[in-house]
Amino acid sequence: MRIGLVLPAIPAYSETFFRSKVSGLIANGHEVVVFVNGKTSETQYCGARVVCSFSTQRNRMLLLLRAKVTLFVLLVSHTKIVFRFIKSERKEHTPWLKLISGLLLNAALLSERLDWLHFGFGTMALGREHVADAIGAKMAVSFRGFDYYVYPIKNSGCYTKLWSKTVRYHVLSESMKSGLISYGIPDSAIFVIPPAIDTAFFSAHSAIQSNKSLQILTIGRLHWIKGLDYTLEALALLHQKGVAFHYTIIGTGPEEERLRFTAHQLGIAAFVTFAGKQSPEYIKKQLEQTDLYVQYSIQEGFGNAVLEAQAMGVYCVVSDAEGLQENVVHGVTGSVVPKRNPEALVAGIQAFLGEAAMEKIKINEQAIARVKRDYSVEKQKLKFKAFYESS
Repeated sequence: MRIGLVLPAIPAYSETFFRSKVSGLIANGHEVVVFVNGKTSETQYCGARVVCSFSTQRNRMLLLLRAKVTLFVLLVSHTKIVFRFIKSERKEHTPWLKLISGLLLNAALLSERLDWLHFGFGTMALGREHVADAIGAKMAVSFRGFDYYVYPIKNSGCYTKLWSKTVRYHVLSESMKSGLISYGIPDSAIFVIPPAIDTAFFSAHSAIQSNKSLQILTIGRLHWIKGLDYTLEALALLHQKGVAFHYTIIGTGPEEERLRFTAHQLGIAAFVTFAGKQSPEYIKKQLEQTDLYVQYSIQEGFGNAVLEAQAMGVYCVVSDAEGLQENVVHGVTGSVVPKRNPEALVAGIQAFLGEAAMEKIKINEQAIARVKRDYSVEKQKLKFKAFYESS
């Protein structure tokens, strides 16, 4: 089976989701082609062939020449496919200029013989809804947090055309599945496959730390959606209550300057470390020294870092944002508290501090066992095998 995976770029080394998926499919005997936007020097990704889409450039004359050559080659070598694509677009009264632009955008996809065309993010399928039909492939789409919860707010109705197509959907959580069903997508077309982590690497016993001050950790992009300003406000309240702590944030993003200033204004800058982008080895070492992991996101598709923390036997307090409610089982593998409410987060942290050591060990052990059982890379590979091979 030949599977085409459409992504915005070659995944970074830390993006283990795509690495495990591609390597797992190849190990199961499938051929995978990874399509990316723009140019890249990479020709292989985890054993898959890498194909670049048509890219623009500053020289307008060269761009026009490349566009003409691309369209000519596509029309001559894949005539029937091109006309099927044009026919589908014209049925929807797509203007000719936009249609030609679509041919250029999708030239690499229209040139391949595939059994499955899988868009790794929902937004990657926009403007490409007719490509799978044109090349005679089945269509699949993965939804994650941003493209499912955030993008449609600014772009109302953006997925209307997608909903009308025959598509097999991959989502991260049961709450996402419920949302798709509300759009009229049949249950049988939706597969819940949550993220997976390397449970052999992120592995530890559930011993409770004995740090002088409470060591708190968050891993994620420094972005408004992660709720880090609410986390800092909660920690300022905790500081006022006389609780000694040190808070480490691993990650980079556009909000770093504002968050640093927020910590300064709240009077807790001395107790907050912005560690920047770090390797998995650094993250594991940091988790080994952590008492409490906090993920107080406003929105979260699921949260790999929370799985890693649980696998390492670190107690987790998370918000009730979407997938986090499935990631952590409240009272069983950690605590779930209301989002956008610093006082609620403080209460959750204080509840953790007041909990008996044996109860913490029990919860951590339950978290470790659940992650190993339900969120291993091996289990994820089996689920994706079923995703493509089931009728």
